[in-house]
Amino acid sequence: MSIPTCLRRMRHLALVLPLGLAPWSILHADELLNQAHALVQQGDAQRAFALLDAQEGARAGDPAFDEAMGRAAQAARQYTRAVMAWERVVAARPDDVAAQVELARALHAVGDRRSVQALSDQARARGIPVDAALSIDQFLVSYDRPDHGGRSSIKGYVELGGGRDSNANAGPGTAQLASPVPGTPLWTLAPSALATKADFAMAALSVRGRYVLDPRWSLVGSATLAGRRHGGDAGAFDSSQFDAAAGVSWRSERHEFIVSGQGSYYALDGERLRTLGGVLGEWIYRIDGYRQWGSFLQVLDMDYPTQHVRDVRRTVAGTTYSQVFRNGSIAYAGMYGGREAPRADNAQQWGHRLVGLRIGGQVPVNNQWAVFAGVDWEHRRYGAEDPFFALVRRDRQTNVALGLSWVPLPGWRITPQWTLTRNDSSLPVTDYDRRVVSVTVRREF
Repeated sequence: MSIPTCLRRMRHLALVLPLGLAPWSILHADELLNQAHALVQQGDAQRAFALLDAQEGARAGDPAFDEAMGRAAQAARQYTRAVMAWERVVAARPDDVAAQVELARALHAVGDRRSVQALSDQARARGIPVDAALSIDQFLVSYDRPDHGGRSSIKGYVELGGGRDSNANAGPGTAQLASPVPGTPLWTLAPSALATKADFAMAALSVRGRYVLDPRWSLVGSATLAGRRHGGDAGAFDSSQFDAAAGVSWRSERHEFIVSGQGSYYALDGERLRTLGGVLGEWIYRIDGYRQWGSFLQVLDMDYPTQHVRDVRRTVAGTTYSQVFRNGSIAYAGMYGGREAPRADNAQQWGHRLVGLRIGGQVPVNNQWAVFAGVDWEHRRYGAEDPFFALVRRDRQTNVALGLSWVPLPGWRITPQWTLTRNDSSLPVTDYDRRVVSVTVRREF
């Protein structure tokens, strides 16, 4: 065989061999993606992610591979890697709404709501039903989650509402109370002390924000002004309240620590009833954009300007776990405990120890409507006998809330709600039931 003929055959093999190997490579790649998909379906997302991670450097940019990578990373809670994979899919297929939905969910997981807003309306609606991040603020009031890039932010709302209160003054339902002295006549309460039904109107303005100093340090603050007015003969129970807080926040990875000073002013029928002032410490641990723990320690001095014997120092600590599920459902559960210690001598009947539990959640019906419910329970044991009833006061208070959340337009929320309060107390004058039906309209800004 001549040298030229040999060279021609070698060139022919060099061209044919890769073509012959191409189907094998494609088949092998398909087997890789199929294996990863099967592992995710079997609940072994970490192994699927590791399998694809080893090939990402060579195959990134292939939409089929990137889609498989995005699903495995999302299932394995590797949300940053999921964002990167789905961004490549959307770049290659800009009209793929399903890929945009997955990207929205991954962005939400890392707390990047600003980038979510840049996606199509259809993707946002399908990716985060009833705006889960907005909904969770309805239950757990906190400072803003960090935006992508750590920008400063300010948020707030204006709220108007009204309804019907079965017991505006939290009074007992009967005028005849047992006397603390055996064999003596029943006590008769004045009509004004009994449970009073009333219609009411309410309004509130709230602002909270964060000023970022650097990637870890920021200043935080909030202020809320609220008022409630009653109809008929219940004007004596009109109330107004102003709450404010200011402090500093420090972040590191998934942890955030906040220390803030707090103050509150509460007036009843135009007269100052009490003021509060103290310190709140918070530790927020964000497992990811869907799950977080929030723990706190609060120390407050409560002052009653016309009844200083009731002044107490309130010390409470607690923790709450909250989670947003992929369909937009929200669940939370928490517990807390502490005491209110009297600041005056011989006033132990005004102080108590307390422990409480709370649980609740919200389930979306569609992209605008959701159903929510919550239950709070608190037990209070007071420190000494009540001087009038010769009994140690013990309260077991249960609050139940049921309602609907309707978001007709971005930034708007209409909330019809029913609440029940049952305070099972050893003192007849503090044993009561209360039911409130209300509708509120809130405008977020």
